[in-house]
Amino acid sequence: MADDPALLVDDPAHAFVARWHEHLRYDRRSSPHTVRAYAATANRLIAFLGRYLGESVSAATLNNLGQADLRAFLADRRQRGLGPSSAARELSGVRAFLRYVADQQGRTAALPRTRAPKRPRTLPRPAAPEEAFELAENAAEGASAPWIGARDLAILLLLYGAGLRVAEAMSLSADLLPLGSSIRVTGKRAKTRIVPVVAAVREAINDYVRQCPYSLQGSVPLFVGARGGPLNADLVRRSVAAARKRLGLPDSLTPHALRHSFATHLLARGADLRSLQELLGHASLSSTQIYTAVDAARLLDVYRNAHPRA
Repeated sequence: MADDPALLVDDPAHAFVARWHEHLRYDRRSSPHTVRAYAATANRLIAFLGRYLGESVSAATLNNLGQADLRAFLADRRQRGLGPSSAARELSGVRAFLRYVADQQGRTAALPRTRAPKRPRTLPRPAAPEEAFELAENAAEGASAPWIGARDLAILLLLYGAGLRVAEAMSLSADLLPLGSSIRVTGKRAKTRIVPVVAAVREAINDYVRQCPYSLQGSVPLFVGARGGPLNADLVRRSVAAARKRLGLPDSLTPHALRHSFATHLLARGADLRSLQELLGHASLSSTQIYTAVDAARLLDVYRNAHPRA
């Protein structure tokens, strides 16, 4: 429990961590994993600054943090065994915390310009479930308004949780509200299919609908832009690209890759190709069969890395 923000009170800045913990949990509705990880990151930053600067860490300390200070923190974390991917996530958590502290004081955060550590180049692969959720939550946190963050979170969870194409999510209309356990989706060549909506996706969409300042009724688009009009899919791609960069995730992790991850994970858990074909809206089974190759490639990669004689 050393990372519990309520237990760390030796520096004034820890009070901000406790409030940020509650903000992430109740206002942003972040996952328990994200709340724990971000609060732990903030507490590690404060503990490091106390040692590094040799003084009590206050809000003023955090507001005046320089590039050299942040680099020293990351160097310390790397020396303790943190890999490039985890260091990039640590940096993203630090930036989010510093933005929160500045916002609490009515200031604009002047974040030190420090690049995230580069990940080693790897073959494209499906996103792990935790990566998909972390990407969605980070994109939401980087939004210009809470309701826009809720919208982006709902869209990205829909792509990963239901296997939709970006264009299919953009074409959904508000007349599907209130949500049930499934939705009807119109895909390529006007082909329709029924897609199950799991609880996490349904909750995210309902939260977005509650926060949206525009009326979502009838045939208007379900997902709207900042001015209430139809949402441009490029804005979703930009949001994902920014979150991906903050987290140090590979460029291959695009919104469409979330759909591929959905398919690959279902196949790995025993879904048959015909069912997967229906869920994805593929006209031909041959389009779905590519996922058997993706899964086989993943297994071969595991084998080569693990087997002593591979």
